[in-house]
Amino acid sequence: MKLSHALPLATLAVAVSAASHAQEITVATVNNNDMVIMQSLTDEFEQAHPGISVNWVVLEENVLRQRLTTDIATGGGQFDVMTIGTYEAPIWAERGWLVPLDDLPEAYQVDDLLRPVRDGLSYDGTLHALPFYGESSMLYYRTDLFEQHGISMPEQPSWDEVYEWAGQIHDPDNRLYGICLRGKPGWGENMAFVSTLVNTFGGRWFDEDWNPELNSPEWQEAISFYVDLMNNYGPPGASSNGFNENQALFSSGRCGMWIDATSAAGRIYDPRESDVADVLGFSQAPVAETPKGSHWLWSWALGIPASSEEQDAAKQFITWATSQEYIELVGETEGWTSVPPGTRASTYEDERYIEAAPFAGFVLEAMQNADPTDSTLKPSPYTGVQFVGIPEFQAIGTQVGQSIAAALTGQMPVEQALESAQRSAERAMRQAGYYD
Repeated sequence: MKLSHALPLATLAVAVSAASHAQEITVATVNNNDMVIMQSLTDEFEQAHPGISVNWVVLEENVLRQRLTTDIATGGGQFDVMTIGTYEAPIWAERGWLVPLDDLPEAYQVDDLLRPVRDGLSYDGTLHALPFYGESSMLYYRTDLFEQHGISMPEQPSWDEVYEWAGQIHDPDNRLYGICLRGKPGWGENMAFVSTLVNTFGGRWFDEDWNPELNSPEWQEAISFYVDLMNNYGPPGASSNGFNENQALFSSGRCGMWIDATSAAGRIYDPRESDVADVLGFSQAPVAETPKGSHWLWSWALGIPASSEEQDAAKQFITWATSQEYIELVGETEGWTSVPPGTRASTYEDERYIEAAPFAGFVLEAMQNADPTDSTLKPSPYTGVQFVGIPEFQAIGTQVGQSIAAALTGQMPVEQALESAQRSAERAMRQAGYYD
């Protein structure tokens, strides 16, 4: 086959060279709204980085975590960018599984990243993932329903008050439920919420000698309260509902209250996405015996596995997706309530965001006040608010989450569920060598 004389050899050589250096990166992420927006802006990244193309793997949260953990632990190399969080980043970094991000360009402005988020994604003082969005947890409620029932929201609500309000609002005949809470089992699904509930009821996962305390009076009280609240005033099928499902229920007007991630505020406040945008109220996460650990601290972040063969291209992608320029891009194209929250100080100094998002200052304060080093009433040996920062927690938390879901659905009494959880946790900690 002869080459066409219409195509100069020099031009052909450039084309062949470009093709040979084209890089494809595979990004694994969760199916949350902010990540869906990131995927929709792929063309913007590829146009600015013509030698790189992006392949997406978007999964439900529990499935994503299982896939990523298996791949990185075995050095599988399926992914070049992984969406991970403040639990995985330091643990995986210590094992050498993540690429250290100690040479970021000056234009990235590392110092603009919020300190609690940056610290949570660091190991030995070095970032090993870049925050895509950050969050705490808070109480959302329908102001119209509260006014209708003569309920005034205090500055700091209690769980007893929440129980009472849920009963007043609950109207299942009209498909309106007093409260929506996570029920889907998983260490990052139902147990993210349940852990904060246990914390504020005075409980902890482990005592100072790493003995599990899942059958303690505090756990018994907290889980009994949760099961009663959800069975009396929650939606049917609550054990299938995680973050996304409850967000959809609340946004469509089916829930009077919802306690969950602050990152949902932008979407619920957006009338294009929410039927309750004009009647949205918010307050601090409820407390019981202690305010300690009543609201969590989390960041969904982008990390590069050491097994990636496209680390340079992956680094270009994660610095783009977590940059000030990306936040500006989302603000201009999707609206300022849709920008990824909780990562950069500059976001909370931007008048456009402050004007569009009346919850901005509240969310920032909640994140800054969450303390992963002091989240329990009694002393504990671990860091983390809604998780325990040890490698074994992923398996333990998932097992306990299944036991809690079984109690919620009535498959077993609360006491039996917690005894089962206690035994499985003791077995896991003994096998891991925490004690004989």
